Amino acid sequence: QVQLVESGGGLVQPGGSLRLSCAASGFALDNYAIGWFRQAPGKAREGVSCFSKIHGNTVYGESVKGRFTISTISRDNTKNTVYLDMNSLKPEDTAVYYCATMTGISCWGWSYAYWGQGTQVTVSS
Repeated sequence: QVQLVESGGGLVQPGGSLRLSCAASGFALDNYAIGWFRQAPGKAREGVSCFSKIHGNTVYGESVKGRFTISTISRDNTKNTVYLDMNSLKPEDTAVYYCATMTGISCWGWSYAYWGQGTQVTVSS
């Protein structure tokens, strides 16, 4: 059973940093790419970052390139922790952030299969 549990959200000032964590279990990174998307009120879902172990690549949304970094730590084949380090945060980064698996091993198309309950990130002075 796939489980994704996010943590680490909160209120941060513009220009600040935040680290989100995702406890991911029940699937192997050999079978699914994994990443983050976000959704702000009244806006469409936006892909933030994706990592594919099989393809060996990392993808970032245009609006976060150079500021956000995704990383993973694997404890065994089906238990992983996924981090999203967010720097130089802007008010427009305010959203609920979701950890998600893709539908397959590729990040292409930002197509999600499973996601967690989300964690709120608010960037405001």
